[in-house]
Amino acid sequence: MSDALNPAAETAHATSPAGSLPGRIGLDHVGLTVPDLDEAAAFFAGVLGCAEVLRFGPIGDPEGDFMVQALGVHPRTRIERVAMIRTGHGSNLELFEYSAPDQAHYRPVNSDIGAFHLAFYVRDIQAAKAFLDAQGVATRLGPIPIEDGPIAGQSILYFQAPWGLQLELISYPQGMAYEAGAQVLLWDPRAA
Repeated sequence: MSDALNPAAETAHATSPAGSLPGRIGLDHVGLTVPDLDEAAAFFAGVLGCAEVLRFGPIGDPEGDFMVQALGVHPRTRIERVAMIRTGHGSNLELFEYSAPDQAHYRPVNSDIGAFHLAFYVRDIQAAKAFLDAQGVATRLGPIPIEDGPIAGQSILYFQAPWGLQLELISYPQGMAYEAGAQVLLWDPRAA
């Protein structure tokens, strides 16, 4: 197997290409602002099986401009609490509960500019769907098998956290069509 297709070699050689961000190795975490940290941490742990590793906070500057300088937010913004969540294989989540005089509350949908979703790989997407249904988690159409194109072999299912965060389940136990001619593979959960 060539180094380009070997996950162990990818890990050993993961560095930034010349002319790009020096020392980049990979994605450490995704930060999400949630309305209620306890609710979010309970959902990620209780429903999705993630592990809360640590909490910290508050962080703020009641008189100066630290929050503006550090984060580009209103000077009286305060990070009330932060939780670091281990998702299993892959990157971590950093959940923030903020308070701020100018805090906006919106629920983007997948087609909105700046919207995003988190995708969790599962080995058995039908069993995962049944579990979400049993937990009362609203799911969208699916699981939807992808049968054509470079991602043929995937099955996907979208759902939402109680506060509106867009989430996805994905599974491709036999791989995806693009792999046959790929020089570089996307993350391969089958090796986990």
